[in-house]
Amino acid sequence: MNNKSDEEILELFRDKNTQSQAFSFLVKKYQERLYWQIRKIVLLHDDTDDVLQNTFVKIWKGLQNFRSDSQLFTWIFRIATNEALTFLKDKQKKHLGYANSEVEDMLLANLEADPYFDANKAQLELQKAILKLPEKQRLVFNMKYFDDLKYTEMSEILETSVGALKASYHHAVKKIESFLSLNEV
Repeated sequence: MNNKSDEEILELFRDKNTQSQAFSFLVKKYQERLYWQIRKIVLLHDDTDDVLQNTFVKIWKGLQNFRSDSQLFTWIFRIATNEALTFLKDKQKKHLGYANSEVEDMLLANLEADPYFDANKAQLELQKAILKLPEKQRLVFNMKYFDDLKYTEMSEILETSVGALKASYHHAVKKIESFLSLNEV
């Protein structure tokens, strides 16, 4: 198993002779976390795989210029999040004639039909509630609730103040509670 630190990986990447090995370490270290981060945004397994692949391509192309202004983890998460959001925006452009609620219904129907989504009724209701949130609140809720990220990490990834993130999370939780109480899960 790879127990290399981010610093060790970056050091290996700077050497042309060990660049591929370093990138392999990076993929092994972050692939699963990035998969789930993307999956919570795009919802479907196949879409997640596509976005994950695009994410690693961007990381490979940009790693040479990584300046260590932030942690490698937050830089990678930002790329994954941006790729997922870009994917969703592109998908919504294809459905321009649809209202937001219709797009949410399509996403939910796709999620329910996804053979990789194995959920009980409560989990499905939670996903329905999360889908009803505005995009930013959905991102913040997923990062805090499912990934247990610190607000400071989220602030670097989303390039937003900690105060705004706390407010978004608070509003998201209230909306989800309200949705779930109305639907009595």
